[in-house]
Amino acid sequence: QVQLVESGGGLVQTGGSLRLSCAASGSIFSINVMAWYRQAPGKQRELVAIITSGGSTNYADSVKGRFTISRDNAKNTVYLQMNSLKYEDTAVYYCNLDQKLRSYWGQGTQVTVSS
Repeated sequence: QVQLVESGGGLVQTGGSLRLSCAASGSIFSINVMAWYRQAPGKQRELVAIITSGGSTNYADSVKGRFTISRDNAKNTVYLQMNSLKYEDTAVYYCNLDQKLRSYWGQGTQVTVSS
C-alpha cells in the first residue's frame, strides 16, 4: 500500500509564492510518475504538473513559467514551487503517484490566493 501526505498549502496574496510538498510512503517502486493536480470549486480536477522518476517534467499551459515541479527520489517526495500566484490558482491541490498500473492520491491541500 502507498500513502501520500501533502503539506504547504495556505492563504497567500496575489503575486505571492507557496511551496507544496508530498511525501510518499509504503511500497514505492523506483520507476514511477508523480504529479500535482488541482480542483477548484465547481470545476473538474486538472493536471498541473508531472515528473517522472527520471526527472522529465511537463506542465499545464496555465502554470508554465510560474510553477516548478521537482522531486527527491531518496525521500520519495515531490515538490511544487508556485510563484506569481494568481486568484485563479485557488484550488485544492492533490498529489498523485502512478506505478505498476496503479494510481494513488493524497488527501489534498487547500491553496487560496486572495485578490
